[in-house]
Amino acid sequence: MAKGKAVSSKGPKVSAIKLRNISQTKASNKRKKATGKAKNKSSSTQVGKNASGGDGNLGNLGSDGEDVEEEVVPDDMVDDDHMEYLETMGQNISFVTDTLDEKKEERNEKKRRKDDEDEVADYEELPRKQFRQMETEDRKYLHLLPIKGDRGIIPQMMEKTESDEEDVIEQEEDKEENVEKKSAVKSTTLPETLSEVELLKLKKETLARRKMQIAKLSIRVMDSPQEALSSLKALRVMLNEEDPQVAVTVRKLVMLSLCEVFKDIAPGYHIRTRTDKETQQKMKKDVKQMVEWEEGLVRQYQLYLQHMEDIIKACTSKKKAQGVSVQNKLPMKALQSLMEVAVKCMCELLVSLMHFNFRTNIMSVIVPLMDSYNSDIADLCCDTVKKVFKQDRQGDSTMEVVKLITGMVKSKAFSVQSKVLETFLALKIKEIKSKDPEKEVDKKMKEKKEMLKKGSRAQRKRAKREERLTRELLEAEATENQKRKLNLNTQTIEMVFLTYFRILKKNRQSVLLPSVLEGLAKFSHLINVEFFNDLITVLRELVESGNLSYRETLHCMVTAFQILSNQGGVLNIDPLRFYTHLYANMLHLHAGQDTDDTTNALECIDIMLNKRRKQVSMQRAFAFLKRLCTLSLQLLPNSTLGALAASREFLKVFPKTDMLLQIEETQGGGMYLPELQEPEHCNAHTTALWELHHLNRHYHPHVRRYAAHLLRKAPSEGAGSLPPALDRKSPSQLWQEFDPSEMNFNPSIPGPGKGGKNMKPFSRLGSLVQESMRKLEQDVCADAM
Repeated sequence: MAKGKAVSSKGPKVSAIKLRNISQTKASNKRKKATGKAKNKSSSTQVGKNASGGDGNLGNLGSDGEDVEEEVVPDDMVDDDHMEYLETMGQNISFVTDTLDEKKEERNEKKRRKDDEDEVADYEELPRKQFRQMETEDRKYLHLLPIKGDRGIIPQMMEKTESDEEDVIEQEEDKEENVEKKSAVKSTTLPETLSEVELLKLKKETLARRKMQIAKLSIRVMDSPQEALSSLKALRVMLNEEDPQVAVTVRKLVMLSLCEVFKDIAPGYHIRTRTDKETQQKMKKDVKQMVEWEEGLVRQYQLYLQHMEDIIKACTSKKKAQGVSVQNKLPMKALQSLMEVAVKCMCELLVSLMHFNFRTNIMSVIVPLMDSYNSDIADLCCDTVKKVFKQDRQGDSTMEVVKLITGMVKSKAFSVQSKVLETFLALKIKEIKSKDPEKEVDKKMKEKKEMLKKGSRAQRKRAKREERLTRELLEAEATENQKRKLNLNTQTIEMVFLTYFRILKKNRQSVLLPSVLEGLAKFSHLINVEFFNDLITVLRELVESGNLSYRETLHCMVTAFQILSNQGGVLNIDPLRFYTHLYANMLHLHAGQDTDDTTNALECIDIMLNKRRKQVSMQRAFAFLKRLCTLSLQLLPNSTLGALAASREFLKVFPKTDMLLQIEETQGGGMYLPELQEPEHCNAHTTALWELHHLNRHYHPHVRRYAAHLLRKAPSEGAGSLPPALDRKSPSQLWQEFDPSEMNFNPSIPGPGKGGKNMKPFSRLGSLVQESMRKLEQDVCADAM
C-alpha cells in the first residue's frame, strides 16, 4: 500500500482527520530529529508499542529510526467498541471546535453584559412623565427601585400616603441642610506659633477673599437672576460663616449684599403659591422655567428673612445665654452688632418691597422693636413705619401696621414710649367712609327710581350690562378702588381712635397723653359725632385740672375747637372756658422757652377766633389782639413775625379793631385791666397798640417793616405795604422761614463799609469806656491818699 494513500474499499475505513493527525505527528518527529533537539527514544518506543499493540493503525518506526511503511489494519482486528466510537466521532466533529466554542461563549457573555448595561441606561433615560400619567387626583404613586429579571427590567411602585409625602419633604430639607453645612467654610485651626502681625495679615487675606467671593456672586445674580439661582443660594449660605476671625464681618457684608440683591431682582408683584391642580397642569418650557425661578426666589428670600429673625430673637429674647448665644456661638456683643445690621436690612426691605411676599412677617418683627431699649434701633423702626404710612397708596399696609401697633400697646398695658404713638401723626388719612346707613339707602333708592324712569326693560338690561362691564374694566386696569380705600381708612382710624380713647379713659397720667392729644387735634375732623359730647367734657376736665403742660393744654384746646368748627357746630356747647384759659396762659410763652409751642398757640388763635368769627364778640377780639401785641415783645424774631402776622389777620377779619392803632383817641369808658384773666371784661377797647412803636425800632429789619406796616393799618398796596415775600405767607410759614435755631441770621448782617464808617458808633463807645475807666482810677487813687 502506498504511503499516505487512503485505505481500500475492502478494508475498514479510516477518517481523514485521523490520517491528518498521523501525518502531523510524523512531521514533528522528523523536525526534532533534524535539529538535534530530539529527546530519548521513549517516544519512538511508545509509538512502536502502540503499533504492535494493535490498538491503533499508526505506522511503526524501524530500528534505524526510519519511517516504516504504513499498514492497513483489517476490520476483524478492530474492536466493536472502537469502531462505534470512531463512527460517532466521524459524524460529530465538535471535539475539534471545543476551543472555538469557549471563545464564542466568552464573546456572548460580554455581549450579554453590554446589552444589560444598555437596558439599564435606557431605563434611566426614560422620562418620568409616563409614570405621572398613571396618577390621579385621588391616588398618587411612590416610585421604587426596579427589579431585573429574565424578561428585562420591571418597574415597581406603590400608592403614596401622607406619611410618605412628609418623609420626602423631610429628606429634601435634610439634603438642603447637609449642602449648607458642607458649603459653609470650616473654621481654620491656626498654629499657636503665629505672631499677632501674622494673624492680622491672615485675617486681612481671608476677609479679602470673602469680599471678592461675595462681590462675584452678587454680580452674577444681578446680571442674570433667572440663570443664577444657585449663586443666590451660595451667597445665602455664606450667612453661616464659621471662621471665628471674620465671621461677624462676613455675615454683615452678606446680609447687606443680599438686601441690595433682593431689592434689585425682586419682581414688582406678589408671588403666590401654586395649588395642587396647578402643579399637575402642563406648562411650556419658558413658563415652567419662570415658575421654578419664582419659587426658588421666594424660598431663598424666606430663608434669608428667617436667618435675620433668628438673630433678632436671640438678642431680644428673655432667655439669653450669659455672654454667648447658644444658637450662633457668638459673643453677645458681636450678636448685638449683627442685630443692628439685620434690623436695618429688614427696614429697607419693608420700605422697598412693600408689595412683595412676607410683608406681614417683616412688620411683626419691626413693630415690637419700636419700643426697644436701644434708642437707635427704636428710632430706625419708627422712621420706617412713618415711611410706610407715607408711601402706601392702597391702605392695606397701613392698616396692618396700625393693627400690630395697637395690639402691642394694649398688650403692654400702655407702658410704651411716646414715639410709638407719634408715628400715627404720619398717617395720610383725610377722608373716611360715612356711617349714615339711611343716606346710603336713600341714595340707592334714588338711583333705582332714576333707572326705572329712563326707559324700557331692554334699555335697563343694557345699562346693567354696561355697569358690569365698567366694573370689570376697572378691575382689569388695576386702578385704585376708592371704595375699598375708604373702607381701609375707616378701619385704620377706628383702631387709632380706640387706642386714644382708652388712654384718655384709663391712663390720664401716662406719658402717652401728649401724643394722644396731638393725634386727636390732627384727626379731630374724622371723629364720629356720637363721641363729641363725652370728648369735649374730658378735654375740659384735663384743661382745668392743671396737671398738663403748656403744650398739652394747647393740644386740648385745638382738639376741642376742631370738633366744634366741623361737625360739632350743631351741638349746643359753650367754649367760654377754653377762651378764658387760652387768654390767661398766652403770656407763658417767651424767648427762652421751646419755640415750637408758639406755632401751637398761633394755630389755636386762628381756629378759635378767625375761623369762628361769627361766634366771637368784639370785646374778645380786642382783648386777644392786645394780648398778641404784648406777647410779641418777649419772643424771638421768627415768633414775633408770626404774632404780627396773626395781628394783621385780626385787623382784616375784625375791621373795627383798627381803633386800637389810634393812640390819642379812645372810645368807651373804663380803664384797661391787663391783669384780669377774663377777656370779656378787661376793657381792651380803651387802650392802644403802643407795642408796635417799640417793634418799629427792633434790631431785625423784617420785624421793623412789619410793625410799620401795621401802624399804617396794613395797606395791601402803596406806601407801607409789604413785599410779596412777606405778604403771602402765613404765621406758621414766617415762623419756620426765619427760625434762628440753626444759628443763621435771616437776613444776614451786613459787614462794615469802606473807611470804617460803620465802626464810628463802636469807636465812640470805646472812647467813652476808656474815659469812664480813667475817672474810676482817679477816684480810687484819691480815696487811697
